[in-house]
Amino acid sequence: MASSASDLAPSGPRPVVGVTTYVERAAYGVWDHEATLLPRTYADAVLRAGGAPVLLPTIGPALPEVLERLDALVLSGGADVDPANYGREAHPRTVSRPERDASELGLLALALAAGLPVLAVCRGAQLLNVALGGTLVQHLPDVVGSDAYQPGGGVFGRVAVEVAAGSRAAGILGERADVLCYHHQAVETLGEGLEVVARSADGTVQAVERPGEPFVLGVQFHPEQDAADDRLFRAVVEAGRAHAAARGVRR
Repeated sequence: MASSASDLAPSGPRPVVGVTTYVERAAYGVWDHEATLLPRTYADAVLRAGGAPVLLPTIGPALPEVLERLDALVLSGGADVDPANYGREAHPRTVSRPERDASELGLLALALAAGLPVLAVCRGAQLLNVALGGTLVQHLPDVVGSDAYQPGGGVFGRVAVEVAAGSRAAGILGERADVLCYHHQAVETLGEGLEVVARSADGTVQAVERPGEPFVLGVQFHPEQDAADDRLFRAVVEAGRAHAAARGVRR
């Protein structure tokens, strides 16, 4: 049985981990309107890993004052990145949120410039790639011939991935991992400074990273959905702790 967040609470202050959110129409109680929201699994994963999650609304410009208070950043999943950001026309199956793109691209630029540890999940990995000049496959079934990566019905698919020996990802997950996925897009042309460090059997990119320091890792799958395996979240939380220490902040 997975331990609760309180069971794993660190003895000292928790690194502060910002997690980007969605702006979507939501219905609850008597209300039906646009809301800033995030699946609880992200916050739970950060808590179990020893971090303090802070939810970041992706509306308006990215604020440097927010980044100054963070020790690490998680870019969450969600709608497709607008292909206008990488010079392409939209595929009929592409559904984007341009306001979120603008906010998160600004946030990511600030984070990378500050050396903030970044864990980018699903859409987040795609955004990371686009931010560094890369492009995306807009609809994987056109390439791989199946919906294996996005089964539908709110059900995550389980996929085996091979991880490059010697990579940061392999140091966390080992050289083979079974992961949960729900995506219909993926990295195509690689962004500047990134390396592909994991693929599934058909060659689809499943993880990218920036070699060396600081911690910058994008995964196409959804580690927040597996409560029995917090290794990626523990890794970014510990990187956040080290980042705080380097700035003279005790975590």
